[in-house]
Amino acid sequence: MPDEAPVTSAVRVMLTIAVLCSSERPSRILPRDRRGVPTCPADCPVQARRTERNGPMSSPLPPVLAAWRHLGRHLTVGANTIFVAELGAGAGPPIVVVHGFPGSSHDFAAVADRLASSGRVVLLDLLGFGFSDKPPTARYSLFEQADLVESTLAQLGIGRCVLLAHDMGDTVVAEILHRHNHGDLGFVPERVILTNGSIFIDLAHLTGGQRAMLRMPARPLPVDPPDWVIARALARSFGPRSPAPDGAIDTLVRMIQHGRGGRLLPRQNRYLLERRAHQARWTAGLVEYTGPLTLLWGADDPIAVVDMPARLSALRPRTEVTLLPDVGHWPMLEAPATLAELVARSVG
Repeated sequence: MPDEAPVTSAVRVMLTIAVLCSSERPSRILPRDRRGVPTCPADCPVQARRTERNGPMSSPLPPVLAAWRHLGRHLTVGANTIFVAELGAGAGPPIVVVHGFPGSSHDFAAVADRLASSGRVVLLDLLGFGFSDKPPTARYSLFEQADLVESTLAQLGIGRCVLLAHDMGDTVVAEILHRHNHGDLGFVPERVILTNGSIFIDLAHLTGGQRAMLRMPARPLPVDPPDWVIARALARSFGPRSPAPDGAIDTLVRMIQHGRGGRLLPRQNRYLLERRAHQARWTAGLVEYTGPLTLLWGADDPIAVVDMPARLSALRPRTEVTLLPDVGHWPMLEAPATLAELVARSVG
């Protein structure tokens, strides 16, 4: 069977990631069935589902995600279709949300719903994420994601906006600000609000899964990773004092797996290498930005630790920083009401 070797190799890799992402000691042996196939442990946040040949997302979307997809629409941007959701209305500059890795626009659904009562909120899925196209041959470069944001806003006729970002989206915004600072941007970011993200990669406490994927080839997996492997990796991004809200990990997994996106994770994760290579450029993008810059940061983030906002404040003293106690890497999921209130207060 020609596919047997790559499939076996992929299973080994996924098991390695699962062990590294597990909160248990690495020596724990993952259970297998009588054929030697790894099975989901009983305490896994998301139980493994039987997967058809065409991938994990052959089953219908849960109602909350189906409703989100129905709320939005797809735009043709270059050679791809990009999912965009718009909530609220108003004459002022809209809030444009740029999500992180490996999330989607839906991460901010509860925040956007609260903000929409006072203005327009625009959320998009970056290429390879959420309901946007997930081409296996794309580079998933942060530069190209910044191009995508700029092109999408041009199609929507947005000339001025407030940028709200998380995780990888922080760096996409840093590239956007670098262009703006040099007069090479098609819109004006009037204000920028960043939530937890590795804006200084040398300070990041990467999870075992992230480190494992960086050692893998930069190509899609030959098979879809089981839901429980992804779930365990995600669980490590929530801190001990900031556990995942009920259903949050399951929803994240479903959005990752939609359109067979799970097999792209090792390729997409290499944005971390790009982040390291262009640290000076993107730090300058943030530091030299002359508009209001606010950091709303979960203080208990196990990955993007509080040393990051502290360093940016030292480099750019006029930066507004608010630490959210008992909140980790996902403030939009862990404390959506608090985050929405702080964003609304920042925007004024």
